[in-house]
Amino acid sequence: MAVTHADPPARSPLGTLLFPAVPRDFRWARRVQLLLRSLHLCAMALVVGALPFGADYRALRGAILATVLTGVLLFAIDLAKDAAILVQGSGVAVLLKLGLLGLGCLQPAHRLPWYLAATFVASVGAHMPGSWRHFSFWTWQVVRYPD
Repeated sequence: MAVTHADPPARSPLGTLLFPAVPRDFRWARRVQLLLRSLHLCAMALVVGALPFGADYRALRGAILATVLTGVLLFAIDLAKDAAILVQGSGVAVLLKLGLLGLGCLQPAHRLPWYLAATFVASVGAHMPGSWRHFSFWTWQVVRYPD
């Protein structure tokens, strides 16, 4: 009896939109991400740097808003390229960072240690080698494509 191979299952339009066969390439993304990342770091430095000196929400409102806005835009660009980033090393680092920031919001008395831990995770996530950045916890292999 001959062995036959079934065709791969058809992908839904939503699945194709969220998880393209090849990640989308936006020519402008690298420059925009560089600018957003720099603004994100500056704003985040103001927030984390002011916490040990007792700065309150009113004093940090602008820096907090800038940090959140630039972070959301950075993550949105990565997700627009391919939502599969959520199960890869770099995306997992972002999700872990967001979890640590959430713990800082839930525990204001211990905000600084949580925010410092989030900063540490973000730094590792931003500078880890490509084999870690693109390691998929879904397929348990490195997914190669340009950043």
